Amino acid sequence: MAKGALDSAGIESFLSDDNMVRMDWFYSNAIGGVKVMVRKEDVEGALNVLDQPIPESIEFAEGEHYEQPKCPKCGSLNVTYGNIEEGVAYTSAWFGIPIPNIRSRWECQQCKATWKDEEDETEDDSEQE
Repeated sequence: MAKGALDSAGIESFLSDDNMVRMDWFYSNAIGGVKVMVRKEDVEGALNVLDQPIPESIEFAEGEHYEQPKCPKCGSLNVTYGNIEEGVAYTSAWFGIPIPNIRSRWECQQCKATWKDEEDETEDDSEQE
């Protein structure tokens, strides 16, 4: 996503160590993960692009707009959906059978609150009946 934002702003960039992480994701923490690289003279511009806040909504050409999800606890827009259950993933990788156990819920990166979508809760309720 960062590379895409930089490319759309006209700042040339490339990803370092992305192939290594794709080949063996277990080493990602050891090598520092995937890195976005820019030229020295573009560093300030790249930081300005990447430091822009998350927009609350995105307008489309057809007059429609997408409303960004917000944390119900703190109101932050810095939320993610379906994070990997790290304990299960690391334990299974240790045994040589990587099982990325995905949680179907939202997590706020600001206050660490978690919640499910209203649609997910209704699906869960109907499945239990």
